[in-house]
Order: sequence, then C-alpha cells, then structure tokens
Amino acid sequence: MKDILIIGTGGLGREVYGILQKRIEAGANWNFKGFLDDNLNALDNYNYPKVISTIKDYEPKENEFCLLSIASPKTKKAISESLLQRGAKFETLIHPLCSIGPNVTLGAGLIIYPFVSITCDSTIGDFVTINSSCSIGHDTSIGNFSTLSTGCDITGNVKLGEGVFLASNVTTIPKSKIGDYASIGINSFVAGKLKGEKSYLGNPATPLF
Repeated sequence: MKDILIIGTGGLGREVYGILQKRIEAGANWNFKGFLDDNLNALDNYNYPKVISTIKDYEPKENEFCLLSIASPKTKKAISESLLQRGAKFETLIHPLCSIGPNVTLGAGLIIYPFVSITCDSTIGDFVTINSSCSIGHDTSIGNFSTLSTGCDITGNVKLGEGVFLASNVTTIPKSKIGDYASIGINSFVAGKLKGEKSYLGNPATPLF
C-alpha cells in the first residue's frame, strides 16, 4: 500500500483530497497520510486531516508518494524540481469518471478531475492539472506543468507549450498553438498562435498588456 501526501491546502488541494477518496473507494491501494503546506495551520478552520509538514522541510520516505495540488504552473515547476532533487516520488491521480482513448500518452504527476475526455493520439506532459469537464481532442499535446481550469474545450491538433494556464471555459480552434507560460483568461476563444509569457483575454483572445 502506498502512502499518499497532498502538496497544497488551497482550494485545489482540498478538491484533490475528494478525488483521492473516490479513487480509494474504487479500489486504489492507497493510504492518505496528510497534507504538506508551508503554513502548518492552513486547515485549522476546515474539517480535513492535518498538515504534517512544511514543503520546505519535507524529507521523503520510501513508501511515500506526493500529489502536487498547485494551480500556478511556475510554482508547480519550482516545487516539483526541489522535491525531486530530494528524492520525492509523485503519483498520478485520475478520477474514475474520466474517458481516456487509445494511444494517449500520460506524463508523471498528473491530476485529472471527473468528466474529462481525452479522445486519442494525444500527449499530456508531466505535472499537468486538468479540471472537471474538459475536452481534449485528437493529436493534441499539452506541455509540462500546464493547468486547464473547468470546462476547457481543446480541439484537435492543438499544441500547448510548457506551463500554459487556461482559466475556465477557454476554447481553441483546431491547430492552435499557445506558447510557454502563456495565461488565457476566462471564456476566451483562441484562434491561431499565441506567444508565450503573455496574458490573453477575449474572443478572439488578445494580449492584456
């Protein structure tokens, strides 16, 4: 049996706790050990198991596996790289109510919420978070550390670079490309190529600054 730790106690971390319980109920041979957060009192006002260590002081143990429950792509990258250097191991968490088609390549440390559909022949990188009711079409690639919020519609042959953040209900046309660490605002429509390291919003999505 694997001991599971959730990194982060924000809204995402608490949601991931709920998904973890569903996986355990469905037969996953896991034991939830506790949360990691640099604020040891972060859950004092919530009805959850306790924070057992700060992230910076965490010392990995042989049978422990972490779930990285952080939305910010750059923060995910920094924390995962720091912990991997210390010997930490990461688990992938996929809700039972997901549909994943043939020839889909899944990276390490993924968090995939319920009602996500990944059709076929797509590649999902490491430490990607895909929130509820997202649809990912054929021949799409999603780079490491990216986060897709609720209800995103990613059509066929789309390329998301490393660390892309999509707010809720972002839609793309087929063959769109979004550069590394771009951030796309809520309800935006991506029609073509967007450069990295910029924030976009609108229909079509245009730079905010």
